[in-house]
Amino acid sequence: RTFLAVILNLLALTLSTTALLGSYWCTGTQKVPKPLCGKSKATQCIGVPMPSDADTSNVSSEDVVHYSWETGDDRFAFRYFHTGMWLSCEESMEGPEEKCRSFIELSPPAERVLETSDPLPYEVGFFSSSNFPSQSLSSCCRILWLSLGSEMLYISLLLISFILLTVEMLHTGNPVCGMKLNAFAAVSSVLSGLLGMVAHMMYSQVFQATVNLGPEDWRPHSWDYGWAFYMAWASFTCCMASAVTTLNTYTKTILEFK
Repeated sequence: RTFLAVILNLLALTLSTTALLGSYWCTGTQKVPKPLCGKSKATQCIGVPMPSDADTSNVSSEDVVHYSWETGDDRFAFRYFHTGMWLSCEESMEGPEEKCRSFIELSPPAERVLETSDPLPYEVGFFSSSNFPSQSLSSCCRILWLSLGSEMLYISLLLISFILLTVEMLHTGNPVCGMKLNAFAAVSSVLSGLLGMVAHMMYSQVFQATVNLGPEDWRPHSWDYGWAFYMAWASFTCCMASAVTTLNTYTKTILEFK
């Protein structure tokens, strides 16, 4: 059982670290206006019929009127984006490369509440936005930092628990010392699991706030959770399974001594 707890703990540590460093917690599409077609643009652009050289020989480029017959959604392009705890990257309309920016800079500022009189349909942190809109928006960035801090503590406690379980598995000469290591590892695993759960929920709230009140050029048209988000919750599941296995081993050892 100790070996199983070590394997589950190592799996949780690997999944949580990969999820924290990844930028695929949420993915989706953004609705942006299509640029005008040029020499470097052949797709995802608005084609504008250009007059012949004979007609424009005596007319400056500023006086030429461009007409486009595209209407509705044909005037817009849907570009792919993915967001993590650190970065938000979206597909560039200029080329194949992606444009990335810090997700912390995208979180809505407190001044945004002065621009709208409608209450927000969700809650951020421990404040209901319908009753405390200014507090919820001003604490949005702080909640994101708390989420990042909780994720780092979650990984740190997982690492401590892994070290304790490894020492217990290798040090089999003293049963009493092994029981103490087992108990500390179980407590560390439970605390790390609780911190991880809180961190994941706080990030979800911050992302939903950013979707509704973030910059106009970033707000997604449609979005869903990505593989890093599900990987983080899989890490939480493995962490709690490791904690239960460790507590079970500790209880069994206590009963054998009695």
